[in-house]
Amino acid sequence: MERRDFMRIAGAASILPFLRYLPTDANAATGSNGVLVVVSGNNINSLDLHRKGTNRPSYQVTVNIYDRLVKFGVKTLPDGSYAYDSTKIEPEIAQSWEFSDDKKSITFKINPKAKFWDGTPVTAHDVKWSFDRAVTLGGFPTVQMKAGSMSDPKQFVVVDDMTFRIDLPFPSKLTLPDLAVPIPFIINSKVAKANATTNDPWATEYLHKTPAGSGPYKILRWDPGQQFVYQRNEDYAIAQKPAIKRVIVREVPSASTRRALLERKDADLYTDVPPKDVKEFKEQGKIKVSGAPIDNCMHVLGLNVKYKPFDNKKVRQAIAYAIPYEEILSSAAYGRGKPMFGASSKTPSNIVWPQPSPYSTNIKKAKKLLEEAGFKDGFETTLSYNLGLASWQEPTALLIQEALKKIGIKVKLDKIPGANWRTAALVEKRLPMHLENFGGWLNYPDYYFFWAYKYGHLFNSSNYKNEKIEKLTDETLHMEVDNPKYEGMIKEMIEIVYDDVPRIPLYQPYLDAAMQKNIDGYASWFHRQLDCTTITKS
Repeated sequence: MERRDFMRIAGAASILPFLRYLPTDANAATGSNGVLVVVSGNNINSLDLHRKGTNRPSYQVTVNIYDRLVKFGVKTLPDGSYAYDSTKIEPEIAQSWEFSDDKKSITFKINPKAKFWDGTPVTAHDVKWSFDRAVTLGGFPTVQMKAGSMSDPKQFVVVDDMTFRIDLPFPSKLTLPDLAVPIPFIINSKVAKANATTNDPWATEYLHKTPAGSGPYKILRWDPGQQFVYQRNEDYAIAQKPAIKRVIVREVPSASTRRALLERKDADLYTDVPPKDVKEFKEQGKIKVSGAPIDNCMHVLGLNVKYKPFDNKKVRQAIAYAIPYEEILSSAAYGRGKPMFGASSKTPSNIVWPQPSPYSTNIKKAKKLLEEAGFKDGFETTLSYNLGLASWQEPTALLIQEALKKIGIKVKLDKIPGANWRTAALVEKRLPMHLENFGGWLNYPDYYFFWAYKYGHLFNSSNYKNEKIEKLTDETLHMEVDNPKYEGMIKEMIEIVYDDVPRIPLYQPYLDAAMQKNIDGYASWFHRQLDCTTITKS
């Protein structure tokens, strides 16, 4: 028996436990157009995004079962795929909105057709309670709201039952798009308050397992570690109801099993597909692939400037010239990435972000810089990577290890379990050299700089600090893009960080999904989670 045939049989056997968990009408193979079966590598740990410890996959639930005041639009890409449109803000709960003359307040009119699942109307009181909750509970939700200059419950004003106002300390280009991210979702405050306690005034324990929303889907069931099921909200009236009546999202940790399920037509949709599978699906032509580059996102090699010799800029530049960029793009990303290397000039010609750095593979230049830095004979170090992202990080780490050997740097690979990565890399920031990925939810270069290059901020895993960058980031963060000063300041910021290279850009990754050919309407989103509302099944 050929190894390939054996692996296919083994994969098929592993599918049987999966099928036992599906309701009898849910198997995609039955041809029921009202049901969509999705396979995913990671599952949710809460139905409440504001709750402390809620994981990234849980963002998906918020997107599908709750509404926000506004949402981003969707655009069609040149290859026919769909992706969110960061330049287009559309109504959701808000029927309309208006800025004050000084741009320091926004007034929203609530759509009278907006109803919670229990039939009660969505009011400005519910919006205020939900926003008060987001800025008060702390953690990621509070930080994300602050990015849009929303940090104090006093900023949120109920004008009347159907009119809500946000007062701002200063005008900011980030406020309106920040209302379209998953965080400021609107909760049925009457239900939440009825289930709050003295020790839990924001009903986090109740909403953790029992959502109270108005969105296009409801949660029918949740079996932690196995699956969760969406049921369409038949009373949804503020927009067209989703085409799919029921969505079953199954947790299948093995990528090979997820692929086998899709190929056997026991699943309709496979999210966050590894680049290797994408390449092979495209070559075979039996499975449809849809995806797009992730806005404001790069895969990078981080060099922690608090650890010698990475405090030496010439060492960092030497490594940047030693990286085998083309090999990484072809062997780790399988070509599914936009190159972020090889710019023709050290001076940016525009403010498109992300944009390529001026580095490309040049071993001779790398050796010269390392010698100038005082490390002619090289040194020893550790390269850490996240096992939870091993599909791209492991081959990338191996290629970097081999390349740095050519300039005398001996690299020991350090594999860190996904569950421990965030603490080691982002909270404690204790990894000397590491692979990292960050994508900013708000699609502006200064927003990326705010998170990844400002000292002490979460995604600045390199402990980088540059006073000029600190100042320029603060000055541009809320500045309108059409301000005459904006372009010049952003170009200066890009030039500085690419000269200092605490983060060596590798490539801009794609977010890909694979699906049966009768599935349409899938869109790639900045939050990297599945939005079921636009999907159809013919």
